Amino acid sequence: MKGLMKLAATAAVLAFAATGAQAQEKKTLAIVVKGLDNPFFEQINKGCQKWMSENADSEYECLYTGPASSADEAGEVQIVDDLLTRGVAAIAISPSNAPAMANRIRQIAPSVPVMTIDADFLEADRDLRKTYLGTDNYLMGVKMAEQAAALKPDGGTVCLQLGNVAADNINARAQGFRDTASGEKGIDRLTGQAGWTEIEGCPVFTNDQADLANQQMADTFTANPDLDAFILIGGWAQFAPQAYAQVTDQVMDKLKSKDLIIIAGDPLPPQTQAFRDGRSHAQVGQRPFEMGYKAPDVMIQLINGETVEDPLFTGLDVCNGEDPGFCKDN
Repeated sequence: MKGLMKLAATAAVLAFAATGAQAQEKKTLAIVVKGLDNPFFEQINKGCQKWMSENADSEYECLYTGPASSADEAGEVQIVDDLLTRGVAAIAISPSNAPAMANRIRQIAPSVPVMTIDADFLEADRDLRKTYLGTDNYLMGVKMAEQAAALKPDGGTVCLQLGNVAADNINARAQGFRDTASGEKGIDRLTGQAGWTEIEGCPVFTNDQADLANQQMADTFTANPDLDAFILIGGWAQFAPQAYAQVTDQVMDKLKSKDLIIIAGDPLPPQTQAFRDGRSHAQVGQRPFEMGYKAPDVMIQLINGETVEDPLFTGLDVCNGEDPGFCKDN
């Protein structure tokens, strides 16, 4: 499997090289995401392609790439390494393993602008990039906790489902959730603050894999029949709608009565359908299309030496039972 992932990463860079040979007049603005298997990132790609269609006469082109699997942290680092070695005008990175990616960028010391998109470097490494474009992830966690508190004002037992262990964006959301749920800053774990307690065995880490995410949910529900809340800090399980439906079917009576609540991140089409079907109580969503659409212009500004704000936050959409909002018709 690792061999296949490396082949996919190499193919992506070779495709870039071939494109460059065919159209050398175009300078490349690269967007490198955690994995091409995650439908969230496909929205970033669509934003990139929209920019391309509107800027056909530009001297720049937008290249979207990443490893085949979001679990291939080393593959993502290698793709970035290869792109910078071959030559790009600027690069926007969504680091899966923030410390590993930052370490490689520090070693390469690229002369072209580097920015982060969707996920940032750790605070100690942010000198390596010019700006971050994406969600205020701490605020996203805050809003998820607010939705949970509205449904469970006395708190309860909770399990947080996270992504990759070293993903800064996911960890920031978890911190925002814990701080808001507890009413205290810097909480590592909920142990009864404001009535909220994280159960044994949680948080669970999906490594951005939908099948693993659904299995973790099923196992958690079976082992903890009195669980009050399950929080998908990212939407992983919902990205596999059939499996997610099977898992939530097992607890549908509890979901309907709100004895068990599910709060999930993001509002992509399979997720909004799950929300409308009563398989989650709230969705707190990012705007990945906006990230992909804006990234090329930000990179051009950086190339031109213009002053760019840091960070550049895209907005959030909240869907719940009282106000389905974006999820109602999308």
